[in-house]
Amino acid sequence: MTMEEEILKALESIRPFLQADNGDVELVEITEEKIVKVKLTGDCKDCPMSTLTLRAGIEKALMNNVPGIRRIEAVN
Repeated sequence: MTMEEEILKALESIRPFLQADNGDVELVEITEEKIVKVKLTGDCKDCPMSTLTLRAGIEKALMNNVPGIRRIEAVN
């Protein structure tokens, strides 16, 4: 399984929690430096808790399930 496939699988595991609050997440890019860029969409995009969602939810799921990732960043 490629890193991208592993990342997409990890995102699928947390997607129901985001969708329960009318939000979602999209994979935008994996840089050569192994920085994963994601985009929060729907209600997650403008939510004041989006930083917490990114760090405690998305980052935790990716870092725990996909070896080699250096950092997670949100992009608009």
